[in-house]
Amino acid sequence: MILSDIFIYPVKSLAGIRVSQWDVVETGLRYDRQWMLIDENGQFLSQRRLPKMALIQTRLTDSELILSAPTKIDLNLPLESQGGAIIQSTVWSDCCDAQHVSNEADAWFSEVLEIPCQLVYLPAETKRGVDLRYANTTDRVAFSDGFPFLIVSENSLNALNAALKIPVEMARFRPNLVVADCDAYAEDAWREIQIGNIDFRLPKPCSRCSVPTINPETAEVGKEPLTTLNRLRKWQNKIYFGQNALHNQCGELKIGQRVEVKIIGDKQPPII
Repeated sequence: MILSDIFIYPVKSLAGIRVSQWDVVETGLRYDRQWMLIDENGQFLSQRRLPKMALIQTRLTDSELILSAPTKIDLNLPLESQGGAIIQSTVWSDCCDAQHVSNEADAWFSEVLEIPCQLVYLPAETKRGVDLRYANTTDRVAFSDGFPFLIVSENSLNALNAALKIPVEMARFRPNLVVADCDAYAEDAWREIQIGNIDFRLPKPCSRCSVPTINPETAEVGKEPLTTLNRLRKWQNKIYFGQNALHNQCGELKIGQRVEVKIIGDKQPPII
């Protein structure tokens, strides 16, 4: 088995970036969900509420994050924090200190999304932990929903597409790491794996919300693939696709690295 794709999503719920190699830091892939949009109440914004967020493209240079949206001039932001005010921000029920980026960024996003919002950054001083039912006290995450990594295998998507009338792309599921050359849904049973020199723990499957029903190219919302997943991958009243993961070391990941399964457990979800 090999690592066949790496994706980062610098701003939570905006379009992602495919990379061939990338650094792994304390919170996961460097710059992954390092920025986030919040509403007037400090609640995070996502495609669940605003599907058009999928149309905002992200790019990274050595020094800048570049945002692009239809009919708008690009917004260029420094990669490093500029020392803005601290704002209490919420990801689901998890509150943490975030740093305001700039009034210019707020105005740009508010106009694009047609809703008052602010762009915030996770400063190094903010240590956002992971649910201790599944993690260690030292595990950290940026603005991801809950875990530093989401892992999906290519053949899991192939198996799903075989059941769909119109196939969907992997981008709908917003994984960080994609694995090739394993059986469909093999990742359901992985508990510990190694990619390159980095060890990963896979404590729980990823329950899916409405985001996979949003076409990332058009922001149109449909019923698939959740209707089919509801038939094939429902367990305990939730729909699962992909596995959440935590890392034991920092380092570097590269497409083509070998993926070695260290520990196998019961399938989660327990579906064939």
